[in-house]
Amino acid sequence: MSDGPGLIAQLRRPPGGRDARIMLSAQYLDRTGTGAWSATSVLYFTFVVGLDAGRIGLLLGVAGVAGIAGSPVAGRLAAVFSVRGLLTGCHLLRVGTVGALLVLDDFGALLAVVAVTCVADRGAKTLEMVFATEVAGERRGTYQALFRTVANAGHASGAGVAAVGLAVGTQAAYQGLILFDAASFLAAAALVRCTRVDAVMRRGPVGEKARGPWRDPGYLRFVLLDVPMTLDDTVLMVGLPLWLVNRTDAPHALVPGFLVVNTLLVVLLQLRVSARFPGAHGSIRALWRYGVLMAVSCVLLALSGTGGAVTASALLMACAVTVTLAELMRSVSSWELAVSLAPEDARAPYLGVAGMSQSVQKSAGPPLVTGVVMAAGPVGWAALGAVLAGLAVIQGRTCRRRLAVS
Repeated sequence: MSDGPGLIAQLRRPPGGRDARIMLSAQYLDRTGTGAWSATSVLYFTFVVGLDAGRIGLLLGVAGVAGIAGSPVAGRLAAVFSVRGLLTGCHLLRVGTVGALLVLDDFGALLAVVAVTCVADRGAKTLEMVFATEVAGERRGTYQALFRTVANAGHASGAGVAAVGLAVGTQAAYQGLILFDAASFLAAAALVRCTRVDAVMRRGPVGEKARGPWRDPGYLRFVLLDVPMTLDDTVLMVGLPLWLVNRTDAPHALVPGFLVVNTLLVVLLQLRVSARFPGAHGSIRALWRYGVLMAVSCVLLALSGTGGAVTASALLMACAVTVTLAELMRSVSSWELAVSLAPEDARAPYLGVAGMSQSVQKSAGPPLVTGVVMAAGPVGWAALGAVLAGLAVIQGRTCRRRLAVS
């Protein structure tokens, strides 16, 4: 059965037309720079700035917590000001903060600059969500699938650029990667300014008539439950590599393969998954599958520590596949439900609050996985899988009830 036009055709004619095409290009540039910095940041702070592991952990941890505020602030502002202007401002703010890294070596100043960068980064992601709901309309699921594909391609391109700089390994090479990151944000800002998003932006009512997400317990419950529904990111990026190194006999060279598998599957399957789980009710079905796939992934991780190198390698690669499939389900369900459960006339602030779930997970997920789940061994992974499967069922039933009365 066909899943509609192919990837290239849809990238040429995305939902939202010209503005969507320009924004996807901007998002690719943004993620390319972000990918380069993500692959470089820890080594830059270590070898160029001279920070020890403890200070780097504190720096990134505090910045991650600060970034949580970016989503709700951006969502609230998007109900009052133009998305184009706000998103351009987020990009330009990151140009300044990333560029400032070249001249700063004081830890306090670095802490402030990296924290502001994270706030702007999370704010930009929320504004991109608001843009998609306004420009792509009922085809926002297809736009989101295209965005996920473009974002993964951008991260992969950025990682490739970083690999070249890291191979050189000089201070000038590291500084060049920072400049590359800043330049990507500058180019993204220029592209955003070329859109006509202001012409299609619908502002919800403000003041006493506007229902706020902080006074909507049903929506807050959805956001709270959505936090563990994004743990696939931490399992892939933190749990898999650390479990391989510390608890299995699998070769360390297998670690880059996890990201290769993830990137390829997202690029190849995201559009198909989006087409097969359309709308809010399709998203609930995808959510239930997310719980099953994460449970299977956790079982595979638990079993990988019990065999030899070959068995462990096979189980871990299978886990990378199932975690990526879970990610595909989550990207469909979380996005669509965040929009569908929000009042149409106040979506911007609601989406800002919904965007907090990933920010909270990025801060709380790594210590949960490393300090609790992995510390408990295979039993910890089995317990995590069972909990995620159960929460997926609860989230699905909660969303179905809310949709039935809306």
